Amino acid sequence: MGDVQNEQATASATEPSATKLAADPANPFTSVPIEVSVCVGKARPLVRDLVMLGENAVLTLDRKVDDPVDLFVGERLIARGLLEEKEGDATGQLVVRLTEVVDLQPKL
Repeated sequence: MGDVQNEQATASATEPSATKLAADPANPFTSVPIEVSVCVGKARPLVRDLVMLGENAVLTLDRKVDDPVDLFVGERLIARGLLEEKEGDATGQLVVRLTEVVDLQPKL
């Protein structure tokens, strides 16, 4: 997977190309939606334990509540961030505050 870097450092390195892409209304790629998956953790139960799970069962994950989450497009890690609750009219809605963005620039 790519190297994860501090969001501020990456933003300054990619900002001109991102700004140009967003500013070009003739570019059809700027309006294509993509699906971003947020991984909050993984569990590794034994199969015998998994088949015994039922309603209200608890599955322990490998992360804590305040640990960063990983953001993926397909199987590619694109960023990390912290889960937060959206403020304002949408109280209770989860959001992710990005703390790190992967450097997607090819290495020379």
